[in-house]
Amino acid sequence: MNNFQMYRHIMSPGWTLSWGWAKKEVIWSMVGAQTTEQGDCSKFKGNVPHCCKRNPTVVDLLPGVPYNQQIANCCKGGVVASWGQDPASAVSSFQVSVGLSGRPTRLSNFPRTSPSLAPGQATLAALQRSCRPPCTSLLITDGKRKH
Repeated sequence: MNNFQMYRHIMSPGWTLSWGWAKKEVIWSMVGAQTTEQGDCSKFKGNVPHCCKRNPTVVDLLPGVPYNQQIANCCKGGVVASWGQDPASAVSSFQVSVGLSGRPTRLSNFPRTSPSLAPGQATLAALQRSCRPPCTSLLITDGKRKH
């Protein structure tokens, strides 16, 4: 995500991002961010997804998380500088592994509803790309997430 505002930073408590899935997709894993709620994953035994909600909400991780849970430009607590004042810090990134899209050999479906972002007016160009399986990461919790 890029904050192309000239002078308006995204300040604490930071950005949140949410969308609605087109089908019954789940988030198997994430790097650089986490969902605020896991949702009902009771139909999964053994390997449980990171999030089973139809409308997931994602937040940035806090600084200092272990390196294996980070990706470039993540983990700033959702704080993003403005493009006009600090272009190098005007970006925030995370990676998502999506499952149950019904398309195992092709790219996943785009979300059913448009992503919404708060606070600020950052753009969501990065969300319009998909990841070919397998994508992997680790589940983390830091008090921002409800199980």
